[in-house]
Amino acid sequence: MTGIIDYGAGNLHSVSKALAALGLESCIVTSGREFSECKRLILPGVGAFPDAMKALGPLRREVCAAARDGVPLMGICLGMQMLFEASEECGGAEGLGLLPGVVRRFPAGLTVPHMGWSPLIGMRGDLFRGVGAMDAYFVHSYYCPLGDFTAAGARHEGGDIQVEFSAAVQRGRLMGTQFHPEKSGRTGLELIRNFAAVQ
Repeated sequence: MTGIIDYGAGNLHSVSKALAALGLESCIVTSGREFSECKRLILPGVGAFPDAMKALGPLRREVCAAARDGVPLMGICLGMQMLFEASEECGGAEGLGLLPGVVRRFPAGLTVPHMGWSPLIGMRGDLFRGVGAMDAYFVHSYYCPLGDFTAAGARHEGGDIQVEFSAAVQRGRLMGTQFHPEKSGRTGLELIRNFAAVQ
């Protein structure tokens, strides 16, 4: 069973629909006691980082505990950004601290949001098992740093300005995608299938 964490700031419908299309069982998780009923968890997210962290509220402790216990956990879009230590969005806010680094805004001179299809660079790890070259669908104004946790990169560029960022991350059973796999065609759905296969 895959639990989709509902804290009032995530796009639950598209994620649950993608899991259903793959024939995978899922449920909406709204309280800490429901976490134990799930073999894996997905943390979706839309909107502003500080608002999402505030909305996560008491579930923050449950998410961190699940990650520490080795429960497969996947953040999507803002949900991936929340895995990091902090974001500078809206004056700054603290994240879950499961990955090191600060989420930053794309510099002036680049179109914001970075929206549309971009190719992924250097794909590795469980999410990309059996996946060849891939373009993914992005919608974001802030980006996650590169690090040893980067499972795929991507670039946003315009004129003489270019930023390479983490498009996907993995550290053990903790994973995330800045892009929307559920909106990235058949290949994106394969990433969700691969996550569901992680033990």
